[in-house]
Amino acid sequence: MKKKVVLAFSGGLDTSFCVKYLKEDLHVDVYTITVNTGGFDEAELRRIETHALSLGAASHKTVDETENYYNTVIRYLIYGNVLKNNTYPLSVSAERMSQALAVAKYAKDIGADAVAHGSTGAGNDQVRFDMVLNILLPGIEIITPIRDLKLAREAEISYLKGKGVEMNFEKAQYSINKGIWGTSVGGKETLNSLGMLPEEAWPTPVTKSGSETVMLTFEQGELKKVNEKQFSHPVAAIHHLQSIAGQYGIGRDIHVGDTIIGIKGRVGFEAAAPMLIIRAHHALEKHVLTKWQLSWKEQLAQFYGNWLHEGQYLDPVMRDLEAFLTSTQQNVTGVVHIELHPYRFQVLGIESPYDLMSAKFGKYGEMNLGWTGDDVKGFTKIFGNQVSIYHQVKEEVKSEEHKVESQKYKAEN
Repeated sequence: MKKKVVLAFSGGLDTSFCVKYLKEDLHVDVYTITVNTGGFDEAELRRIETHALSLGAASHKTVDETENYYNTVIRYLIYGNVLKNNTYPLSVSAERMSQALAVAKYAKDIGADAVAHGSTGAGNDQVRFDMVLNILLPGIEIITPIRDLKLAREAEISYLKGKGVEMNFEKAQYSINKGIWGTSVGGKETLNSLGMLPEEAWPTPVTKSGSETVMLTFEQGELKKVNEKQFSHPVAAIHHLQSIAGQYGIGRDIHVGDTIIGIKGRVGFEAAAPMLIIRAHHALEKHVLTKWQLSWKEQLAQFYGNWLHEGQYLDPVMRDLEAFLTSTQQNVTGVVHIELHPYRFQVLGIESPYDLMSAKFGKYGEMNLGWTGDDVKGFTKIFGNQVSIYHQVKEEVKSEEHKVESQKYKAEN
């Protein structure tokens, strides 16, 4: 019997090459699986399945992980306002964990002899997939044709053309990964330190001009309404917000970061809904959380995002951090108003029953209602007391040292 190999399949250039190479060069049976994390509609999923079978896959399976992806990963990225290098909402690195977990489960279910993926030898995905597979399927063979053969995209295109494969090879010049938490775009412009992706490389065209205001309603940290439209699950709310804001070109940027393997990398991304949600959520939190909640959240969330980015989702410390982040969201309820413009947005403000900036306690810079001037005088003395003692003691020691030096000088002269 031929070896049974499960291949994580997106339908793009890399995984299309993998099907042909595994089947016709390594002579194995290829079982493709597409894990939808919110980036594909039904028509696209049907096209991907047809494409996989036309390439020679023995079978194809589609798994919808979108809601599970939100429940187990995205909600914590929102709770933590996670932006890698204050720029990137972990659009791909987060979804890779859900995809790798689903691929590992499928391989175990069908008794696969090996698992394959289309990662190159220069990026983070190879580490993420390999690590999850090694942890959940210890000892399983991992096949990575692109990495093992050290192939450039031009070589893959040439190979597939030689096999008579028909694809949109012009589009294949760009590596595009679509998911509910954003779409990454890689191409020749991102391989160097200078260069911006051309308009045609972005998957979502800019079709809106002018401006409009949207209202995002959060309940305990989760997006439940966009304007007056209520949603039963945040996934639907994210999709709806993306359909509104994506047409403005909001959330387009290029992320520069440190890869797991130690080199710098650039990748373009568009993530209108994620950027709006994170900025709106953070604005709301600044009004309803205390300063030390905000301070510790920022530190722990940064670690959570970095550890997730590096493929360490299965580390038990991640569950501990998720529990902390969940606890901080009890009062993160309210409405955030945002004004949308082409390529940018502005947070206008928030409304919340938990707003700690309530006017009944005073107005910053104008008046206070909870204390008197004498209260502040006494508080200031107490608040600075330890530092005051420090400086007094320091001056006393310096005075004594000066006195000793003076006496010594007089004695010597």
